Amino acid sequence: MRLAALLSATAIAFALPAVAVSAQEVDRVAINRIIDQGFNHSEVMDTAAYLTDRIGGRMTNSPQMRQAEAWTAQRFRDWGLSNVRADPFEFGRGWSVVRSSARMTAPRTLDLRAIPIAWTPGTNGVVSGEVVVAPMTTAADFAKWRGKLSGKVVLVTRPTAGSEPTEAPFRRLTEEDLRDLDTYNMPNHAAPSTNPLRELEFARQMDAFLQEEGAVAWVRMSARDGGLLHGNGSGYRMDDQRRTPGMELAAEDYRRLARLALTEDAKPTLELMSEVRFHEEDVNAYNILADIPGTDRSGEYVMAGAHLDSWAASDGAVDNAAGSAVVMEAARILKAMGVRPKRTIRFALWSGEEQGLWGSLAYVDKYVATRAALGDAQLDALPNNRTWRQRWPIQPRDGYGDLVAYFNLDNGSGKIRGINAEGNVAAAPIFQEWLEPFHAMGATTVSMRTSGSTDHVYMQTVGVPGFQFIQDPLDYGARLHHTSIDSYDHMRAEDLRQAAVIMAAFLLQAANSDEPLPRMPTPTQPRPTDPFPY
Repeated sequence: MRLAALLSATAIAFALPAVAVSAQEVDRVAINRIIDQGFNHSEVMDTAAYLTDRIGGRMTNSPQMRQAEAWTAQRFRDWGLSNVRADPFEFGRGWSVVRSSARMTAPRTLDLRAIPIAWTPGTNGVVSGEVVVAPMTTAADFAKWRGKLSGKVVLVTRPTAGSEPTEAPFRRLTEEDLRDLDTYNMPNHAAPSTNPLRELEFARQMDAFLQEEGAVAWVRMSARDGGLLHGNGSGYRMDDQRRTPGMELAAEDYRRLARLALTEDAKPTLELMSEVRFHEEDVNAYNILADIPGTDRSGEYVMAGAHLDSWAASDGAVDNAAGSAVVMEAARILKAMGVRPKRTIRFALWSGEEQGLWGSLAYVDKYVATRAALGDAQLDALPNNRTWRQRWPIQPRDGYGDLVAYFNLDNGSGKIRGINAEGNVAAAPIFQEWLEPFHAMGATTVSMRTSGSTDHVYMQTVGVPGFQFIQDPLDYGARLHHTSIDSYDHMRAEDLRQAAVIMAAFLLQAANSDEPLPRMPTPTQPRPTDPFPY
């Protein structure tokens, strides 16, 4: 998940006419009870600690993710929620790391910071080889290295200069920050991509090329300095199985090897060991769903969600045990209060977000709306998330109108500062009313901007009111996102308690409002923004 876009509330207040879309009066008595539960009886950090310290990184379909699925479902049951279930969708293989190491053995001995790249095979013991720096970004690069890689450890990233930070990694948003982000995102409808799988196709091509050439392994440079590692990778589909071991090295270690490779008398050699496991017993991934049943508004429901899966370099704390713990805590708060909402309140912990928002897309496609096939056999055979936005028309399911609001949390452990209205000018003044009781807690902003790269996106693509909260960035983007230090230590208890209180309040307000939140028009195929492109 990338850091969400932010915008000041003042951007919209002056421009909106008075229209008859305001929700019923904010229930401050209920909010007092939510505040009491959320601040005086909170379990959010207990939940976060179990997901991180006890279970750890939760790669989709890994044993750790299976443990997280079972544990979170049981917690929902323990709190008394209804219709708790694991909702399946096809994903592919799980993958987990048993142990790994990397060591330079010449021109001197040095342990290096490294991590296996997800869904690449292990080394089947210790392997070693001379380093070759062979940057590759397209298949056209293969010709330069053909016949030169047998028995070698291939460094595939072009080395870059080090980048020292110029700003403090940890920060909170100021009022000036929010004012400066006073922008409406104008849609830009480009021509559809002719090759939705270009990047993934190259990864497969490089794997096949290295295997054919007899390379021992391939190594890439971490995208961040400071010894941080990531290990993100692809190859989870059953029809996409990689054959060459891959490792990621800390940027500083990688650059050292690259410099030594330019010398005549100190060529480096590497010793690598990667023991990993693939898990193919069940190729389905599972979203965990739980309800607080509604008493009125037959069939209508509001929803909160966060993704439960993570990468494996660390414990997936701020991405996104934090959001998952907040969603679960909101469920606990409301259930402990004994609320009987008019509309059902549904809680979702998504799987497969890190590989392309698979869990939330599967839910939308199965229960909300699907899209017509493209009519091209090759394109229609591609994974659903690669062609989703290009397929028209949208075809609503029977339950399309039942989902009246979705709220997502996936920007780390920072406190909520507001909410993105996603261009919905009719919903914005309602959110201003709902946020007013939380101004003293720092939540003041309603943004008209759209935000992307997380699980409300596919809701928005079919016209469901889906929203992402605005959060203080802290050090999420600077050093924690997908990295080897994303552990419990970087979670902020006060911030997560505040977020859970606001999440619970928004859900209860949306569930009890006399009218559902205003919807945007159901999207139809747009014209290209530029009708005269070259």
